[in-house]
Amino acid sequence: MSSGFHASGTDSDVSPSEGSEGASLVSVVIPCFNEAEVLEELYQRLSQAAEGWAEALEVVLVDDGSTDATWQKMRALHQRDHRWRIVRFSRNFGHQTAVSAGLQYATGDAVIVMDADLQDPPEELHRFISKWHEGYEVAYAIRKQRKESLLKRVAYKGFYRLLSKLSSHDIPLDSGDFCLMDRTVVDLINQMPEKNRFVRGLRAWAGFRQTGVEYERQERTGGEPKYTFPKLMKLAIDGIFSFSATPLRLATFLGLLVSAVAFLGIGFTLAQRLFPDWFAQFGLSPVPGYATIVVSILFIGGVQLVCIGLVGEYVGRIYDETKRRPAWIVQAERGWEESPVDASPPHRPNGYIPEQNRDENK
Repeated sequence: MSSGFHASGTDSDVSPSEGSEGASLVSVVIPCFNEAEVLEELYQRLSQAAEGWAEALEVVLVDDGSTDATWQKMRALHQRDHRWRIVRFSRNFGHQTAVSAGLQYATGDAVIVMDADLQDPPEELHRFISKWHEGYEVAYAIRKQRKESLLKRVAYKGFYRLLSKLSSHDIPLDSGDFCLMDRTVVDLINQMPEKNRFVRGLRAWAGFRQTGVEYERQERTGGEPKYTFPKLMKLAIDGIFSFSATPLRLATFLGLLVSAVAFLGIGFTLAQRLFPDWFAQFGLSPVPGYATIVVSILFIGGVQLVCIGLVGEYVGRIYDETKRRPAWIVQAERGWEESPVDASPPHRPNGYIPEQNRDENK
């Protein structure tokens, strides 16, 4: 039996919308964490942008454990417009997890992922849909300019280039989660069970026909940036360790290098003992003391700790997978007649939905 996934998409020469009855449905997945300030403007701009589409609109808002009035704002939007469907996590599970949950809930023929802070302009979405109709299963955004701090711009630029060098497959440079994916790709990503998720990496790994769409990333509309430096570091670590075994190979290389230096040192020391007069001509007589020994021990010890840490990252991820806990817990949801997550064997859902939602007013 094959261990791969089966893509049940359309024939490669058929446009995504061909053969469907009525207008195609485009879902927009938007993770939210303390975004109460921007949700109204997001609603206005996205709804206005969608008026120019031939496709029907579905919006999936995922509240990632917000501590402000985000959930109340989301409920108000859903009551105003039932195309806006809402999900609430029981706590903060992280941006990538919220995106993954949104993909599970989205029912569209194509799914767009974007941030709530309007740095990803809704007015650009029609360009992604056009690429989809041209036959591309994935259209990802390429940030040609970022209106962010110099430190963030340098950090992002360095991360994507490092990941590109280390990864075993091509991951587009300067491309975030802002993208459109065909239903075929979304279904495949939904079947991937890993807990430490790096969605843009999974998207690239899935293959199919992919293309980039350049755009200018805008300044944040309101509130504070939710991706703090520690969260960005975690995202970078997840990206590197989820899609590359190079750190393990680097540890092996460092071990071999240190061993080679050690053997050379042993040979040099023995030669000094056997031929002291010859070495004395060059001022290389043995010097009593422990400085060299201490430095060598510290160096070798440091390399060993780095190697253990690299191995520990991979072991920790294996441990996370073997615990088989759900990747997220949904406290409340509005807008669906039935749960989109199939919990029946043999498929195990990434998320867990209680049979009865708790009071969403809390």
